[in-house]
Amino acid sequence: MPEPFTGSTVLLALAALAAFAVAVIAIRIAIKLAVRVGIVAAVVLAALYATGSLGVIPGV
Repeated sequence: MPEPFTGSTVLLALAALAAFAVAVIAIRIAIKLAVRVGIVAAVVLAALYATGSLGVIPGV
């Protein structure tokens, strides 16, 4: 009787599915982090602009 959960094809498919799930979760976390960093950067730049302190940043 063949063992259905120990075949190399099934294990390869499960490994691919697990890798895909990890990649999706990592991408979702990265997008959330990038959005939050962007919001913080926008708020900081707006505050610097409002106070007239943008000259402190080189190249601006």
